[in-house]
Amino acid sequence: MPDISFADLGVPPELVDALVAVDRPTPFPIQRETLPSTLAGSDVLGRGKTGSGKTLAFAIPLVARIAEMKRRTKPGAPAGLVLAPTRELATQIARVIEPLAAADGLSVTTVFGGVSQRPQEAAFRRGVDIVVACPGRLEDLIGQKVVRLDEVAITVLDEADHMADLGFLPGVTRIMNQTPQKGQRLLFSATLDNGIDKLAKRFLHDPVSHAIDPAESPVPQMTHHVFDIASAEERTAVVAALASGTAKRIFFTRTKHQAKRLARQLTASGIPAVDLQGNLSQNARERNLAQLSSGEVKVLVATDVAARGVHVDGIDLVVHIDPPTESKSYLHRSGRTARAGAAGDVVTLVLPEQRRDTRQLLRQAGIKATPVAVTATSPEVVALIGEIAPKVKPVPGGPGSGNAPLEQPKGQSQGANARRKRAAREQRAGGQGGQGEARQPKQGAGSGSSRRRRGGSGQGQGQRSSQPRTYSTSTPGSSQPRTPRRAQG
Repeated sequence: MPDISFADLGVPPELVDALVAVDRPTPFPIQRETLPSTLAGSDVLGRGKTGSGKTLAFAIPLVARIAEMKRRTKPGAPAGLVLAPTRELATQIARVIEPLAAADGLSVTTVFGGVSQRPQEAAFRRGVDIVVACPGRLEDLIGQKVVRLDEVAITVLDEADHMADLGFLPGVTRIMNQTPQKGQRLLFSATLDNGIDKLAKRFLHDPVSHAIDPAESPVPQMTHHVFDIASAEERTAVVAALASGTAKRIFFTRTKHQAKRLARQLTASGIPAVDLQGNLSQNARERNLAQLSSGEVKVLVATDVAARGVHVDGIDLVVHIDPPTESKSYLHRSGRTARAGAAGDVVTLVLPEQRRDTRQLLRQAGIKATPVAVTATSPEVVALIGEIAPKVKPVPGGPGSGNAPLEQPKGQSQGANARRKRAAREQRAGGQGGQGEARQPKQGAGSGSSRRRRGGSGQGQGQRSSQPRTYSTSTPGSSQPRTPRRAQG
């Protein structure tokens, strides 16, 4: 059905216009498959991999059916509920829903932890039609009588498999039990393992099932590269080279510290970069993602917290600086590029001691790529850089100058040493008055430290321990790799 339109599927005219306005004029396969059922009010179980268009597949019927009810917005009693596993995904879903909701005069709010709950309370007091929430904070607000779910007409569970991985299913079950049994339920998940099948059987009534490309099927428009690197020092040079292009790109590291440090290194060496990792506050996460989305920066350095649900248009390249430990994580990380039919490249950097594990990882993921030994100037690397971005002026003496390895060096940073030396000189020169002066740089250093620490413990990366099973696909021509039932590590 290549020429089918949203209008042909029964989408109301005002929503068709809103979709055209956000450059979504044509439905994707999962939308073509599910919309006739969801718009008719049926419960739906949809399976599709990242980037397949699941968010619009449930956002359209969610808005259309609530608008059709012509109900009055009530304080603390939403009509639509979307549950998501992470703050980033909840924010992303809300951004997709908002222009559609605005076309029908509906209101949308997000609910998640890590931020003050006062704006969320105020939104419920005013009255909100659609809530996009993470389970933990929503349960807190329910317990405080800020919100109730007895008037929810449509409930959506998005990325249910990831909620299971993070241990959220008990909370999801308690929340679902508070929604009316006669309400419509839509469940979207890449797989049906980890108890998702039991959840679907318990809460979905005679659901219509649709499977569009399971999570473990490779994306045809995605080109995979495996670069063998001789040493950690050479890997740093290759990373700097791959980061220097003008297109948007995401680099994945294994730890929060590595992500933070590499973003600083790249920025100091003239390549503006931001990080996305669990220790950042929600405001900092949103600010960094906004900078990448707007093109203010071209490089995002992230841990696995960004591998689920974060969608930024135009990501041309994903680089696994540290290969993940399981194929499911590899596919989700890689899924930040080649989304919605666009093309993209994925690079995995492999040190000698990582080669055996990486071969097994790619085999489990169904990826066929011949390893190539490279340096920063190899043609294979240069071909992925494209046009080189103009350099900003490096910070003198800042981190990342030269070709230092990505690992944390021993000892203190140059900036901290400089501050202490300057304070000591002022103290020696000024006597008692000098001691008073010496406290000023110390305060400055402290405020800098507080900026670096801002964000507290944040939210962890959500490690996943099980391997998805393989399901059939309804997309012609897609490959079906063999995937083990369990991943090691």
